[in-house]
Amino acid sequence: MARTDETGQTAPHASAVGSAPGVPPPTQSAVSGSRMPRWLPRAMVLAFSLVAVFQLGSWAFHQLLGLLVNVLIAFFLALAIEPAVSRMASHGLRRGLATFLVFLGLVIVSVGFVTLLGSLLAGQIIKMIEGFPAYLDSVISWINTHFDTELKRVDVQENLLRSDWLRDYVQNSATGALDVSAHVLGGLFRLLTITLFSFYFAADGPRLRRALCSVLPPAKQAEVLRAWEIAVDKTGGYIYSRGLMALISVIAHYILLQALGVPYAPVLAVWVGLVSQFIPTIGTYLAGVLPMLIAFTVDPWYALWVLVFVVVYQQFENYVLQPRLTARTVDIHPAVAFGSVIAGTALLGAAGALIAIPAVATLQAFFGAYVKRYDVTDDPRISGHRQSGRGVLPAQRVRQRGQNGP
Repeated sequence: MARTDETGQTAPHASAVGSAPGVPPPTQSAVSGSRMPRWLPRAMVLAFSLVAVFQLGSWAFHQLLGLLVNVLIAFFLALAIEPAVSRMASHGLRRGLATFLVFLGLVIVSVGFVTLLGSLLAGQIIKMIEGFPAYLDSVISWINTHFDTELKRVDVQENLLRSDWLRDYVQNSATGALDVSAHVLGGLFRLLTITLFSFYFAADGPRLRRALCSVLPPAKQAEVLRAWEIAVDKTGGYIYSRGLMALISVIAHYILLQALGVPYAPVLAVWVGLVSQFIPTIGTYLAGVLPMLIAFTVDPWYALWVLVFVVVYQQFENYVLQPRLTARTVDIHPAVAFGSVIAGTALLGAAGALIAIPAVATLQAFFGAYVKRYDVTDDPRISGHRQSGRGVLPAQRVRQRGQNGP
């Protein structure tokens, strides 16, 4: 007979082994809720896989960034020579042979110009070395005259040769020569890479366009071909503007060098014009070193005049000449051209500065062809003229009339 409490009710049965009295046993849902969900391991594996793929892709992109920049430069170079290659191919010449002839002409002109400048530079360096003792004597004589000293060239040379800084400079120069050689070899390899890619892009241009259009529907094919034509036109306009600025630079520097009596003024002016326009960012300063060096052999003050002129002309070209010519030939706003060069330099360095303007001009022309435009109303506020009462909205006019009364 079961025990009853004072109220006469039957006492509950004892719970399961190990459970406290009065606690119900765990249900099946509670047991399953305490376990790890089946989808959680798969989600964790997927998340780790995505992170690993992202890290691998980021590493590969940074490793291949130099190659991608070279390919991008080669593509715009191929667009620049596309009109010449297409014109030669239209006269029955094979496209590969036409591309080879164009590159051969560029190589011949470049090698001939560099050889001429190299011989000129070597002759001027020899002349400077031979005339250095006489120049040193004139400096010592000027110092002795104005400062009442008794310096001699032999003593100055001996102190110079025995100085510690000269020994350290020679050692650092020997070490730096290896770095310069490595940079030169790297530059030659990069130039060869760009040349090969640009040759393939120009020679196989129709095949490349056909392969690209074969994976697109007909409507998209027309848009891609239109974008290609726009890129060719804008790149050609950019090359034309660079050539025009090079001509202006040649004329300006020739007038200066001829007025100062610097020898080889025509060759030096052509050097400054070409290098300053087709080596972005530092081209003008790099090109000005050679005229300064040769002007120094005539008169040290002439070298200073050349330096001042190069700096002033660089600012005039950056802020006045280049934006205006680019706006006319490439059809982009001067502020956009200037900003694109700054942005390209920040992203890709000198290569970005070189291809920034044709890339931005191509994008602007392509998007402009598909952006719908409307006629602008003849409103004086467009020109910046404000009239009394015109700046108040209609709702504000009604509210003002209600406050002022009928």
